[in-house]
Amino acid sequence: MTFQDYAAQACQDLQNHQNAFLGKYGVNDYKHWFYNQSGEYFRLYNNEEEEIYFKYLPVGSFSRKSNTWMWSWANQHSYHPGRFRILEIKNFGLEHGYKELTEEAIKGDEYTGWELTSIAFQLLGGTGTYRVVVDELEIYFLFIEVMDRQEIDNIGNALIECSSHGKMRLAFVCQHLNGHSSVGFHEAFETFKGMPLNKEEDFQAWCNTCEHERIKTNGWNDESMEFANIRLVCEECYFNMKALNK
Repeated sequence: MTFQDYAAQACQDLQNHQNAFLGKYGVNDYKHWFYNQSGEYFRLYNNEEEEIYFKYLPVGSFSRKSNTWMWSWANQHSYHPGRFRILEIKNFGLEHGYKELTEEAIKGDEYTGWELTSIAFQLLGGTGTYRVVVDELEIYFLFIEVMDRQEIDNIGNALIECSSHGKMRLAFVCQHLNGHSSVGFHEAFETFKGMPLNKEEDFQAWCNTCEHERIKTNGWNDESMEFANIRLVCEECYFNMKALNK
């Protein structure tokens, strides 16, 4: 099957499902939207009484300026842990020789975003799809399931409220790491933006001086921990510090 035929079939399948999705949840009745990258929840609302939440995966984005589609897994500025699930689509493309599913960015037209999102829906499943437009950028989402308020609160409790970057995943750094001077950067393990973490894992980093203290005391102990005076920052602050210390 050619890619064009496959995409056309995926679009038809999504359209049949999407009509039921829109009717069931009244998605188009909400005037406002908000989404949180770290928590990967999407809020549609008119007010606090009229709202609905969805767990989502970021599919990709289409620039109207350059007529270019970018898959979310290729977006190095994204903090979405779920963008790596989209790599399943790339693997499918490699198996079937569909280069449109394997390249980070491709040229397209006004239909490209929906075609590729239809394929994402077919391969990954979900409840429905959604698109928002910010300036000249179309952003496409795969809604996985409806979430209740308690689930949203639980996610929020696991995030930190950063005055600069909003609610994001938390990270731990020594007192000497900052956003304006290079002091060295050592991590508990190699990290990258938006990477999935197990429940027992956290972003952790410390400076050259703290690394010297850690080695002197044969690892982290009360003395070296007191010297490091670990503090909380958000994930974006963490990676800004990492970039500064490269």
